Order: sequence, then structure tokens, then C-alpha cells
Amino acid sequence: MPAIRLLPDLLVSQIAAGEVVERPASALKELIENSLDAGARDIRVDLEEGGIKLIRVVDDGAGILPDDLPLALTRHATSKIASLEDLERVASLGFRGEALASIASVARVVVTSRAPEQPHAWKIGALDGRLGKPEPAALGRGTVVEARDLFFNTPARRKFLKTAATEYGHCDDTLRRLALAHPECAFTLSHNGRVARHLPVSDWQARALEVLGEDFAEAARTLDEAAGPLRLYGLAGLPAYSRAGRDAQYLFVNGRFVRDKLLAHAIREAYRDVLHHERHPAFVLFLELPPEGVDVNVHPAKTEVRFRDGRGVHQFVFHVLERGLGGKSGEVGHGGSDESPPAPPLQRGERVEGGQTPSPWRQQSMALASEPASYYGMVAEAMSRPDAGSPPFFKGGPGGISTAPDTPERSAESPPLGYALAQLSGLYILAENARGLVVVDMHAAHERILYERLKNALDSRQVASQPLLIPVVFQASSLEMATAEEAREGLADMGFELSAVSPTHLAVRALPALLTDAEVETLAREVLKDIRESGITGAMTARRNELLASMACHGAVRAHRRLTLPEMNALLRDMEATERADQCNHGRPTWFQLGLADLDRMFMRGK
Repeated sequence: MPAIRLLPDLLVSQIAAGEVVERPASALKELIENSLDAGARDIRVDLEEGGIKLIRVVDDGAGILPDDLPLALTRHATSKIASLEDLERVASLGFRGEALASIASVARVVVTSRAPEQPHAWKIGALDGRLGKPEPAALGRGTVVEARDLFFNTPARRKFLKTAATEYGHCDDTLRRLALAHPECAFTLSHNGRVARHLPVSDWQARALEVLGEDFAEAARTLDEAAGPLRLYGLAGLPAYSRAGRDAQYLFVNGRFVRDKLLAHAIREAYRDVLHHERHPAFVLFLELPPEGVDVNVHPAKTEVRFRDGRGVHQFVFHVLERGLGGKSGEVGHGGSDESPPAPPLQRGERVEGGQTPSPWRQQSMALASEPASYYGMVAEAMSRPDAGSPPFFKGGPGGISTAPDTPERSAESPPLGYALAQLSGLYILAENARGLVVVDMHAAHERILYERLKNALDSRQVASQPLLIPVVFQASSLEMATAEEAREGLADMGFELSAVSPTHLAVRALPALLTDAEVETLAREVLKDIRESGITGAMTARRNELLASMACHGAVRAHRRLTLPEMNALLRDMEATERADQCNHGRPTWFQLGLADLDRMFMRGK
């Protein structure tokens, strides 16, 4: 058996570099983070061949003292922490003292820096982990780090790199992420001698517009809410702007881009009611909390975090997003808190002169019109208990609701979605509001109204439980066994009865009455998994809501059904009073706005 021996320092550094420097973009991230930690307000990045041949980062930060230059390229040497207490509340982007040393072990590195009090700059080089001596150099201020020929001494690693174009794409995405989190800093990116991106100093909204484009900004809602030490702000894309992939998802914790399963689950749950399961939302979200509330020392790449109060963070993010996406038609606004009235979003297809947001339209009181009989039958079917009574939104049934005038007066005080004019092809409602023309997909809109009302009706009482004639027994993991025992009372509140029949098997003895047709073992496992990830609250939402969404779809007014003007107006009023009415249950838009200016352009008026 071979004897145990110490590894050479270079090999140790190269092994460590494998965790930190995966590709040019990984090295670029570490270098830019160092610049930001140094207080830089202008960062210039030069790349050659996608960063494989050269990565150069130039900043105007605080610089490095000559005596500290050798330490900057030494493993586990850092100016950002000095004790365990510092590590537990670290606020800087870097802190491990590994990045520059790791890069220097797999590339030809030269660092040139000038601290403000120094008469001139100094530089130092590193090759194969061996440091040169600091030498005088010319530099106005800040620091320049050059890393050439990445992985030149580890050819096996170099073979795994992609084409220069692909590696450049990863570097560009890395810079975009850091630029989104630090709008107070200007960024310039050049590739093979040509400037590819320049982002001047701005605020976070303007930076998001520059990085993600105007289309995203127009199709997103602004969030900004706080609860105790937690704050979440940013832009959440509407479902109509959903993507086939996750390329437009930017999540930051205390200014650090992260990929976190707990936060991803909270965001996914918030979008569940409004987004088709095969689509992915677009968002730029910033979560802020005290540094001691989050552990960033989970992985050398620092893209994973661990929260000290994961349950609280999950619920906060979920509820803020759910409220932001669940606004009522024409009135959900951009940002603000529960105490301040929200500003209305820009309507679809509408541009506002001078960049000003239009004033919100006041809701005009209007008696509800008669609605299709299926509307009431659908809800009545949901009320499974004999003593459930009529839900609060019943106004006496189809015959007991007053009818609005067929041609209500239209004025600047009209409701957000206006008043119905006609029905088009049995599919769309055409309405007039103070802005112009509104086009509504009547089936999609009615589907959302039914769905939300069914949820509210069922949420108002305890979930009914249905005992199984023959319990379903399945083999469970130790985590599933522990979760079932710890969450016994919560499961019972949700209509489940799970109990252990052996140290390795669980028995399902009762299910929620609404889900008796489900595949029992699969459902039980999914619920236990959701409880482990996000707690009891909301663990049943997905399965229950899938059923309610299907019921609402079948109960909504069908295509080509002729509606009267009072019925159309009633639908418009219900949309204005319904959360998430901008999208149907599958994430499709339910209405569009055509402003008078749009119509004027179509008909070339004024030209």
C-alpha cells in the first residue's frame, strides 16, 4: 500500500482551483468581486478568445499596498475577515482568500496596483504557483489583474472548455449578473479589442432595463416590501413574458448572485397559479437581510447560501411575490407597501407620454348582471358539505341579481376595463374605457374568476378528509418517516392521516376528500417532500389547485357562447375585483389594451 505523503503546494492549489475556477467566467467573477470589494466605481474588462487567452480587469478601487502584493496571490490570505465572528456576518463578496491564488495556479497572472498614498504603482507576477518579486510600475490608480492562457499547465482541464464564442457568452452573463447587483458601478466589456457592452452608473431599475431590455421592463411588476429585517425588491415578470428556459432569472441575496433551492421553491410556488408548468418566469429580485442571518460559506464558488431561518425567508418571499403577481386588473401597481396605494402598471400595448404613469381609474359602483348558469352550478358542486351554505359571492343566484343597463354612461370616471361594446366571433369581448379599446378573452377571464372563487370558498373551511377503506402502505425513507411523525397534526389539518406501521413503512389511512382520485403513494410522497422544503403552509396548494383549475376550466363560459351586454359588463367588473385576473390559470393573458394613440397610428391620423 502506498505511503501517505503531503501533496506539493502547486498541486494543492490546482485541486482547489478546480472548485473555484471552472472556466473563464468563474475567474472573471472572482476578479470583478475583488474590484467591487475594493470600492471600485468603474470596472473595465478586456477578454481575448472568450477569456481563454486573456482576462484583464481594470478598476479604480482602493488598490493594494506593495508589501501586500505577495499575500494577495497566496492561499488563505485575505483582508476581509480575521475571526470566526467576522465569517458569521461577512458582508463582502469575497472572503476565503482563495480566488487569486487559485487563478495564479492555472494561468499566467500579473497584478499591478497603486494605493492612493503610494507615489507609483507596483506589480507582481505568478507562474506555476511561484511568485516573482514586486517591481515598480506605471498606473494612475486602482488595480489591474491580467490572467493569460487559462489552464495552460493543466491540459486535461483546458480540453473541457468550449469554443471561444461559448466561453465569451458565459463571461458576458457573469458581468450582467454583477452589474445588476451593483448599479452604482460602471462596467465596460471588450472582446478581442471591440467594446461589446457599456453600462454607466445608474439606479437598479435603470440597470435592469439596460441589461434585460425594455420588453422585460414593460412586462414586469415592481416589488418593494419589507418585514422586520427582511426586504425584497426588484422586478417580477408577468406570465405573458415567460420563457422556455431559466435564462432571465436573476436572484441576489445581499448583493450576491445565488442559486438557492429554498428561494427557487418559493418563487416557483408564487408563480404556480399563473404560469404553465412548462414555462419559466423572468425576474430580477434582490433579497436583503442581516449578514448574520445567512451563511455564504457553503461552497467555494459562493453561489449557494444557507439561511438561519429558512422557513421565515421562504414564506416572506412567497407571499411578497404572490401579492405582487396577484393584483386586481387595472390596479396592481409597481412597488410600495400595504400602507401606500399602488400605482397602476402600464397597460399592455400602451405607452405613456413623457414616461409618466397614468393615474388610476376609480372603480364606479355598478350592479352585477346575470351570469351563465354554469357559473353557479360549478361553485355549488364545490360546496360538498350539506351545511356549507351559499358562498359569500352568491347574490341570490342567477335570478336574484339586478341587471345593469345595456349602455352605461362612459366617462373619464369609467372602471379600469370600461364597458362592453360587443362580442367578436364568440371569443372576445370588446370594451371601451377612458384609454381606448379593451379586448378580453372571455373564456380565459371567466376561468380565472371561477378558479379564484373556488379557492376562496374552499379556503374558508377546514379541508374535508376521506378515510380509505383499505389503507395504502408503502416503503418510506428515514426522512419521510421523520417528516410524517413531526408533521402529524399539520397533515391532519390538511385532510391526511399517515402513520408508521413499521420502522420503514408508512400507511395512508385518509386523504383530502377533493383528492380521492389521486394516486395515493405518489401524492403522499410529494406532500412529505413539500413539507420538508417549505413547511406545512402551502404544501397542499399544488395538488388542490390543479384540481380546482381543471374544474374552473370546464365550468367557464365556452367559446362561441353569445353573451348579453349586461353579462359582458358583469364579467369585466368581476375581473377588476379578482386577483391575478390578468392571466388565466395556464399563464395566458386575459386582456389587452389598445390606446387611442395606438389606434391613431394604425389609421395614420395626424399625418
